[in-house]
Amino acid sequence: MTVLMRICALALAAICTQGCVSTGQSAGGAGNETDRWRMQAQNTTIVRDDWGIAHIHGRSDRDAVFGMIYAQAEDDFNRIETNYITALGRLSEAEGETALYQDLRMQLFITPEALQSQFRESPPWLQGLMVAWADGLNFYLHTHPAVKPRVIQHFEPWMALSFSEGSIGADIERAPLGLLEAFYGRGKGSRATADSSDPLREPRGSNGFAIAPANTQNHHALLLINPHTSFYFRSELQATSDEGLNVYGAVTWGQFFVYQGFNERVGWMHTSSGLDAVDFFLETIIKKGERLYYKYGRQLRPVATARISVRYRASDGEMRSTVFTVYRTHHGPIIGERNGQWLAIGLMQRPVQQLRQSFELTKAHDYASFMKVMELRANSSNNTIFADADGDIAYLHPQFIPRRDDRFDYTQPVDGSDPATDWQGLHALQEAPHLLNPSNGWIMNTNDWPYSAAGAQSPKRESYPRYMDTAGENPRGIHAALVLQDKQDFTLATLRQAAYDTYLPAFARLIPTLVAAYDDAAAVTPLKARLASEIEVLREWDYRWSVDSVATSLACLWGDALWQEVEKSAKEAKLSPYDYIAERTSGEQKLAALAAVSDRLTQDFGMWRIAWGEINRFQRLTDDISPAFSDAEASIPVGFPSGRWGSLASFGARRYEGTKKYYGTSGNTFVAVVEFGDKVSARAISMGGESGDPASAHFDDQGVRYADGDLREVYFYPSQLEGHTEREYHPH
Repeated sequence: MTVLMRICALALAAICTQGCVSTGQSAGGAGNETDRWRMQAQNTTIVRDDWGIAHIHGRSDRDAVFGMIYAQAEDDFNRIETNYITALGRLSEAEGETALYQDLRMQLFITPEALQSQFRESPPWLQGLMVAWADGLNFYLHTHPAVKPRVIQHFEPWMALSFSEGSIGADIERAPLGLLEAFYGRGKGSRATADSSDPLREPRGSNGFAIAPANTQNHHALLLINPHTSFYFRSELQATSDEGLNVYGAVTWGQFFVYQGFNERVGWMHTSSGLDAVDFFLETIIKKGERLYYKYGRQLRPVATARISVRYRASDGEMRSTVFTVYRTHHGPIIGERNGQWLAIGLMQRPVQQLRQSFELTKAHDYASFMKVMELRANSSNNTIFADADGDIAYLHPQFIPRRDDRFDYTQPVDGSDPATDWQGLHALQEAPHLLNPSNGWIMNTNDWPYSAAGAQSPKRESYPRYMDTAGENPRGIHAALVLQDKQDFTLATLRQAAYDTYLPAFARLIPTLVAAYDDAAAVTPLKARLASEIEVLREWDYRWSVDSVATSLACLWGDALWQEVEKSAKEAKLSPYDYIAERTSGEQKLAALAAVSDRLTQDFGMWRIAWGEINRFQRLTDDISPAFSDAEASIPVGFPSGRWGSLASFGARRYEGTKKYYGTSGNTFVAVVEFGDKVSARAISMGGESGDPASAHFDDQGVRYADGDLREVYFYPSQLEGHTEREYHPH
C-alpha cells in the first residue's frame, strides 16, 4: 500500500470515528464502509500456527485490533455475540422471558445513550480502536453471510464499552436476580430467573505465581498464568503492530486486549480478589403525595425514577417489550427490598477507564509503566501477579477501592440513611496491600487474601481495613506456599511441575478425621465391618491425586457429599465448610457419607474400587454454551480434581443427566509458564482447542495435552513459527 493510500485509510477511519457513533456506518454510506473494511484488511495479516492459534499483525494498533476480532469471529462468533448481547442487556431478545430480569439488571447500569456519550468523550486513539473493533466484526459478517447473528446484526463502536474488563464475573452480577424480580416483577416474567444455590459450584478464580531471578536457575523472572474459569471462556492469540504492540495470551471472547498474558518484557496474571468493592445500602423510603423520598441524615432526598423497556422474544417468536419503572438513590439503583427497606447497590462504573487500562497494560514495558496505567484505578475485582525482564516481581491489589468507615461491616447491607456509611473517595494505590520484590523471592495468589502472598514477607493484615479482604485463606493458597518456599532453582519445567503438583491439602486435614471416626467406632457398629476395605485404602493414601488412584475417587466423592450436607449450616455458623466438616460433623455422619459413596460407585460401575480417571473426564462434543455429555461417547481421563480440595490444577466436574461419569465444565483453562530474559520464552496449553467448530481439527486437539498438563511451545517470535504455520492470509 502506498503512503497516499495509507493516509486515505486513516482519514476514512477518522471520519467514521467522528460521525458514526450511533450507526457505525461511514459518512459516505455502506459502499464506502465496505471499501474501508477491505483496505484495513489489507493492512492486517493473520498467521495460523499448527494449533490453529492466530498470530495477528497490523500496520497500526487499529489494524491489529481489526484482525484480532476478525480472527476471534472465525473461531467462535457465537461466543462473541453472546457476550455482547448479555453485556448490553439484550439476552432475552434471543432466549426469551427467562432472561428478562438478567437484562433488566444490566440495563440498570448500561444504556446505549450513556455508552454513546462515553464513546464521544473517549480519547481519540481509543475511539479509533473501538471503530476498528466494530469494523472487524462487521467485515466478518459481511464476508460470511451464512453466519446469522441471533440479535446484533451490525456492531457499533460504542458497544465495546459495554464489556470492557475481561474477568469471569462482572460486579453487576452481585445483584441477586431473585431479589430483583421479586421487587420489580409484580407478577410479570418468569420465576426461572430466581437465583439457584449450587453448593458444589466450582470456585471461580485462578492461580498466579511470580518467581524472582534469585530463585531461578537462569536468573530470570518467571511467571505462572493459570486462570480458572468456565470452559471456552477465552481465546488464545498473539497481536502485534508496527506501533509497538506485541502481546500474547488469553483474550475473553469479543474483546480486543489480552486479559492474562505477556509481551516481550512484562507479564501479568489476574486472580479474583476478596476485596469488598460492591456494597449494599438499606434505604428508608417515605412517600409524600405522589413523590418518593429516602432518608439521608436529616434530609429527605427525592428518589430518582426512570422507565426501562426490555425487549424479549415471546414463545410465539414475536418480539415484545416489558416496561419497568426503576428507582435510584445516590448510592446506586434499587435492586430489591429487605425487611421493608429498599436495597441500593453501589459499584464501579468506569467503562472508558476500564477499557483504557485493559489495553494499555498490554503495552507496558516495565514495572513503572505498568503502575502508571494502574493509576486509572479501573479494576475492582482482580488481584494482579506481575513479573518482568528487569527481574521485578509484584503483587497488586485491585485499584478501585472505595474508602469507607471501617466501623461498619460492609459484607452486610449498611444503613444508607447514615452519611457515615457513604463511600469517601478512592484509596491511593499505595494504601492497598501490595508487594514489590520481597526477599523470599516468590509471590503467589490463589483468590485467597493478600496476607500470605509471600510467606513471612506478606502484607500485614492489621495494617489494612477489614474491607480489603473478605476471602481469607484457602487450601490452594496453603498448597502454593508449600511448592514455592525454600526452592531456588526454578525453571520453566519445574514451575510447570509446581502448577500441577498432586498434593491435596484439604484431604490431608479431613481424611484423618474420617479414619479416626472409624477407629473410634464400636466394634458392633454396622459400618465397622462394611467399610474396612475403603478405610484401609484411605488410611494408606498419600493425599495425592492421579488417574489411577482409587483413594482420590473415594475422597472426592465423600468430600462432595459432606460439603452438600453441611454447606448451609457452615454458612450459618460462619465457618468454612472445611472447618465444619472437620470439627462439627459427627463420626457417624462421616462414616455414613463414605458408605453412601461406596454404594453409589458399586451401583454405577459394578464395584467401588474405581480409579479416579475412570470417573473424572474431559469431553467436548459440541460448542454449545450449555454443554451436553454422554458416557457412550469418547472422553479423556483427567487426574486433577476440583480446586476446592487444594489442587492447584483445577477441574470442576460433576454428573449430568444420563451420565455416571463426571465431566468438567470449569477450572484450568489457559495455562502458561513464562520466562523473561533477553528474549521471552513460554509454554502454554488451552482448554480443548482453539476453534469452536466441531468439524475443525482444532476443536479438541489440545484435549489430551490439557488433561496431562503437557504444555506446548509458544511461538512468540516469527522464527518460532517457521515450520509451524498452517496458513497466512488477510481477513477476507
